[in-house]
Amino acid sequence: MYEISRLGPVFGAEVHGMDLGSELSGEQFAFVREALITHEVLKLKDQNITAEQQLAFGRRFGKLLVSPFSPNADEAPELIVLDTHRHGRKPLTDIWHSDETYRPEPPFVTILRACIVPELGGDTMFASMRAAYERLSDRMKTLISGLTAYHDFGRFDQLFSGDADRRKMLHEVELALPHPNHPVVRLHPETGRKVLFVNRHFTTRINELPDDEGRAILEFLLGRTGVAETQLRVSWEPNTVVLWDNRSVQHYAPYDYYPQRRRMERVTVAGAAPLADIESCSVAVPRMEVEGVPDQPPGLPEPASSPARPFERQGSGR
Repeated sequence: MYEISRLGPVFGAEVHGMDLGSELSGEQFAFVREALITHEVLKLKDQNITAEQQLAFGRRFGKLLVSPFSPNADEAPELIVLDTHRHGRKPLTDIWHSDETYRPEPPFVTILRACIVPELGGDTMFASMRAAYERLSDRMKTLISGLTAYHDFGRFDQLFSGDADRRKMLHEVELALPHPNHPVVRLHPETGRKVLFVNRHFTTRINELPDDEGRAILEFLLGRTGVAETQLRVSWEPNTVVLWDNRSVQHYAPYDYYPQRRRMERVTVAGAAPLADIESCSVAVPRMEVEGVPDQPPGLPEPASSPARPFERQGSGR
């Protein structure tokens, strides 16, 4: 018989007595899915399952995604393999983020399985962005309602630096995944709760505000992950599986275990385009004009054309 216990006062729960290696009945899977939506992060210990079983479990939630940036298994491109050790490069996950918000349709659920864990360190931290939004003042909620933010590839750009062929590969990925604009506050599609949907890895600007105002507001919102009351820290043992609702939580994997080894395997399930908290409105920033001041001194001729940049000249055949 399976049961559930809370991991924290705000969110997170552990499921007991369920074997993900067996084919879950419709009732069992419905229990897991409902628990995920309710608690946002679920932990299941002692899950001695194979990669194939993990993939099969993920497919119960929906279509599996293939990451263009993360290392994956040769035989299963949907399986991300995060193997960190003294001889490898520093991981790019030690920053608060929601998975793959550079997609027009960011993921629904992420399923992470621990294969090798360090003796000390290697926890994963989570922040409920539903709780983060609820802690904002009414004045701040009004200010950010209806705003949108631009998401790009963030740190993953580093994977393509210093090599012309790699930059070309990045351009091809950008064509396949054009950088999206997502609502700063999204509606959770199943609970209807409002969620703060900006993250430090992928969100670069707020579109409807001037740069200086946008940077200040965005930095404030990004800092909400640092509020201890909205956080949860999950410790790992081999064969532990953790799944989280990527639509309402962010996570951070501290790189505090070097030079120990940490190997995790991840499956990511496709989601849908985020719904705005209200119908998004685009506010144009007007050009500042002073009454009575002409654009230029009288008598000067209008410029025939603006000077072109080198790449613009190349593109025009000149």
